[in-house]
Amino acid sequence: MHLAAQSVSVRFGGLVAVDQVSIRLERGEIVGLIGPNGAGKTTLINVLSGFQRPLAGAIMVGERDCTGLPRHDFPRAGVVRTFQAVRLFRGLSVSENVEVGCLAHGLGRSEARYRAAQILDELHLGDKAHRAAAGLSYGEERRIGLARALAVKPRFLLLDEPAAGLAAAEADELRKLIVEVRSKYDCGVLVIEHNMGLVMNLCERIHVLDSGRTIATGTPAAIRADPAVRRAYLGHNTLQ
Repeated sequence: MHLAAQSVSVRFGGLVAVDQVSIRLERGEIVGLIGPNGAGKTTLINVLSGFQRPLAGAIMVGERDCTGLPRHDFPRAGVVRTFQAVRLFRGLSVSENVEVGCLAHGLGRSEARYRAAQILDELHLGDKAHRAAAGLSYGEERRIGLARALAVKPRFLLLDEPAAGLAAAEADELRKLIVEVRSKYDCGVLVIEHNMGLVMNLCERIHVLDSGRTIATGTPAAIRADPAVRRAYLGHNTLQ
């Protein structure tokens, strides 16, 4: 089973945001999607999750062509994503925030409550289930965003800058958690991230965009040594 974009292009007026990009995510692997700001990374995840219809190309989940499906059909096909902004309901408890995500995916009330408790335990947040969401740390808020995405037991999980704003120790905890989630759910994970330490230590394969085009794909070691990637990141990252 795989999730794939095949020769996808997206244009906003005269701006080509994604230009003939193909990417494939196998179930059970962790792939990084990196590139400078404006490279087209979030647009590509929007296409892969049904939030943006491509001008050209196709989105495949296994042998199923999902191009043009309404975005609420993508979770039913096993594709879920997180967003850079978590946007918690601060007047609700931690558990209730996750329950809302479960209900949004069609679970009944009692099933949503049970599923939320299960997910929070998996993400090591069970002891905070009844706390007010307004009292969470930033790192905990990021985990709640991940918890919501896990409500439907995804086959493919797309993470948009999950480590944004996290301290080094928190980012390393997140790395371990993503590995646990991959193993628990046997899901493919695609990670947009500017934290190169996290990407290089987490991902088995990395896909690099620049100005909407693919400039490199390969293992972390190959990407670290690629001259085109180094040029694209000049002044942004050192790829250490």
